[in-house]
Amino acid sequence: MNAMWDALAATPLPEVRRRAAVMDELAEVAPVTVAGARRLAWNDGGGQSAVWYFAEDGRVLLLTFDHETDLNLYAEEDYALQESLYEGVPEDLVALVRDQPENYESLNLTDSATGRSIHYAGGVFWYDGTRWHVSDGLAKYGEGEGLDLWTESGFDYCLDGYLFGQHFTPETVVANRDEDGQYEDEKEKEAALRELREVFARHGQALGPTVRP
Repeated sequence: MNAMWDALAATPLPEVRRRAAVMDELAEVAPVTVAGARRLAWNDGGGQSAVWYFAEDGRVLLLTFDHETDLNLYAEEDYALQESLYEGVPEDLVALVRDQPENYESLNLTDSATGRSIHYAGGVFWYDGTRWHVSDGLAKYGEGEGLDLWTESGFDYCLDGYLFGQHFTPETVVANRDEDGQYEDEKEKEAALRELREVFARHGQALGPTVRP
C-alpha cells in the first residue's frame, strides 16, 4: 500500500486526534464545530492542506490538497469530477463539506446548474470507526488516470509533519523540521523547542502506541 497510510492505520484514533490538534495549533488554524463534528486543519501557507473532521460517533473525514499536483481540480472547475472523488464516503460525512462556507484550506467548487457547492480536495479518505478507507471515487479516478495516488492527492506531503509511524514529541518535530532546513542555528532551534513544549503540554501525552514495530 503506502508506508504513511499503514502508519496512519496503525495509530489509535485518540492519538490521531491529538496530533491533528497539535498541528492545527501550530498552523494557527481555529478549530471549528460543524454539524456534530470537530474540524482541525493544517496548511503550509502555500496552498497545501490537510483537513480532519472528527465526528461525534468516532468516524473521521480527511481531505488533503496539494495545488502542485494533477489532482488540483481548482483550475478545472469540474464540479462533477470533484463530486465523484467523494463516492463511497457516507453521505452524512460528505455533508460536512457540501454547501458549507469555504475557508483557507478548503475553497468551494460550485455547480452552475444547481448552485450546490462542495469543498475542493485532491485526497478524500475516511475512517469508519474501525479502519481507514480511500474513497471509492478517488481510487477509481486514480487508477483510470494512472496516477500515483499518494503523491498526486497530496497525502504524503500534507501528512508528513504528523510523523505517523514515529514518536510525536516536541523533540521529534524539531528534528524533522531541522532536516528540512527550517532553522538557521541552535539558538533558533532551542526557541522553537520551548514553544513546541508549551503547545504539546496543552494537548496531553501520547495516547496509545505510536511507533510501528
